[in-house]
Amino acid sequence: MTRADRIRAAFRADWHSFLRRRTAVFFTFFFPLIIVVIFGVLVQTGSGGGGIFAEPPGYYVPGYLAVVVLFTPLSRVGSEVARHRDGNRFEKLATTPLSRGEWLLAQTLVNVVVIGLAALMLLALMVVLTGADLSVGVSDLALVVGYVGLGVALFCGLGAVVGSYAGSQDGVIAASNAVALPLLFLSETFVPPEMLPAWFRPAVALSPLTYFSRGVRAATGGVSSVVAESAFLDPHVSNLFFLAALAGAFLAAGAWALPRTD
Repeated sequence: MTRADRIRAAFRADWHSFLRRRTAVFFTFFFPLIIVVIFGVLVQTGSGGGGIFAEPPGYYVPGYLAVVVLFTPLSRVGSEVARHRDGNRFEKLATTPLSRGEWLLAQTLVNVVVIGLAALMLLALMVVLTGADLSVGVSDLALVVGYVGLGVALFCGLGAVVGSYAGSQDGVIAASNAVALPLLFLSETFVPPEMLPAWFRPAVALSPLTYFSRGVRAATGGVSSVVAESAFLDPHVSNLFFLAALAGAFLAAGAWALPRTD
């Protein structure tokens, strides 16, 4: 059996496992609807009166996408690792040809597909419910797809690290929320950098989610977009390059952190 065959088989098994969890399927796709209705419809944007939702609706597209790109893979992979560890499944995995890295890659691919579909639904809801004007061409849409896929991969890697070191599944949820909540609001998603203290603004660049937010905002025509500087790459692609490098590093760290046995 080749590596591709092993990953394909693990992908198929995890995909069917996800579909069997009806509650997980429901909330994976219902959660974006809740977020858009609350923050995009009930809490009106673009009022011009200042505050966290004073920008036009299109500005917050990266924030809405970040909710599913950040929280879902972080909690799903972290919980999956914790379940495998508690059930001694990594000990059994060590007796098969499937390596830890291949197992994590299969998990990541499932999350990319699931969250990609949720992100597509979220974009449609943004246009229908908030009237966001998304100036997205074919190339821009391809960039958004790339950002979502790399963002999911990055936080799958981080979820594997959290799941490997958290003491229990409850610990995974607590640790995931402790990591995700600050990143969600301090990565140029819902809070413009101008609203942060001047001394803190340089620290925003330390968040991997910042490059996701900047890139998606640039690709979808959002205002006040800041892009990573590069002497060799188009500025709108630079953020994709940095996010890809970070995703590779986090996946490698996640694969390394997975226990061989329990």
